[in-house]
Amino acid sequence: MKKLIALLLVVAMVACLFVGCAGDKEDPTETTTEPTAESTTEPTSSVDEEPTTTIPDPVPAPAMNIALVTDVGNIDDKSFNQGAWEGVVAYAEANGVPYAYYRPSEDSDVARIESIDTAIANGANVVVCPGYLFETSVFEVQSTYPEVKFLLLDGEPHTADYATYETKTNTMNILYREEQAGYMAGYAAVKDGYRHLGFIGGIDVPAVVRFGLGFVQGVNAAAVELGVEGEVDVKYWYSGSFVPDDAIKTRAAGWYTAGTEVIFACGGGIYVSICAAAVESGKAVIGVDKDQSFESETIITSAMKNLTASVELALTEMAANNGEWAHGGETIILGAAENCVGLPTAEASWRLQNYTVAEYEALFAAIADGTIAVSNSLEKPEVAIAVDYAA
Repeated sequence: MKKLIALLLVVAMVACLFVGCAGDKEDPTETTTEPTAESTTEPTSSVDEEPTTTIPDPVPAPAMNIALVTDVGNIDDKSFNQGAWEGVVAYAEANGVPYAYYRPSEDSDVARIESIDTAIANGANVVVCPGYLFETSVFEVQSTYPEVKFLLLDGEPHTADYATYETKTNTMNILYREEQAGYMAGYAAVKDGYRHLGFIGGIDVPAVVRFGLGFVQGVNAAAVELGVEGEVDVKYWYSGSFVPDDAIKTRAAGWYTAGTEVIFACGGGIYVSICAAAVESGKAVIGVDKDQSFESETIITSAMKNLTASVELALTEMAANNGEWAHGGETIILGAAENCVGLPTAEASWRLQNYTVAEYEALFAAIADGTIAVSNSLEKPEVAIAVDYAA
């Protein structure tokens, strides 16, 4: 009788291995995958011997299929979309992963969500969303598609009225220390000899504001260091757009005519209008997000976010983390310490005449290790130079 009871208990244990015990229910929001091999029971020579079982190997994570959905631009915008897309391409081609991009039909949350829906219907299980314009879209789709991983660059998911912020575990957000990149650009320009500078931003979202106020801090620091703060001034304006516009060109041309020597063009495609004005005036431009020197001879440097590196970093960490975000449900902020902001130093890109790469690298190191602290406040900094915020 004891042997019979023991046998029945063993059979019950093996059955539990096959079907899963009731007390170990999985979260219904998570995708489950069938094992690739079944549990088996080895034959025994006697009912008194314990049966042996083979536990199946862990099921590998689903293969990546990456999609990027653009914001209002395209993947060749020489700015935010292109930088993110190049990161997708670099990772996917190095690892044999399928990838594609989708461009919404218009600038609206509805169109962005439609493009995300299409990407997922076509097999994408990782969706890269570059820019703050995706904040409300990702807030919605991260719940609609809990099995899909979303990478949101330069934003955090929230409702349209900003009342509720929530990042699900299938979403990872990356923000940047734009103030550091702006600081480096402003510092370099003054050290190179420029005394009358301008900042034209796109829409005054936090990322653009941090670029601009970091620029002002860098201009001020270099001016104070050189003892020329009384000679240095900055004109400052947000255009309200991320696309080329005649009004932007007109404003830039007016500044150049009035004596501005270089303008930081900070906002997607607006650099096209500002470069056009610079060509006609024989003046200079500072680019943004990517190395834009190849777009115009007028661009002397660019305040860059290393979007390509940050996208590759996130995807690489996901692959090493069994298909899950290393920082799922979180926001990480990347800056000089992670080599994700800075100025381009390639020979063809470096058009500063009096400020050297070696001097820049010393500045970069000081910012990266915290010796130089750049404020990321959205409030106007106190500076010794003249800044016209109503220019």
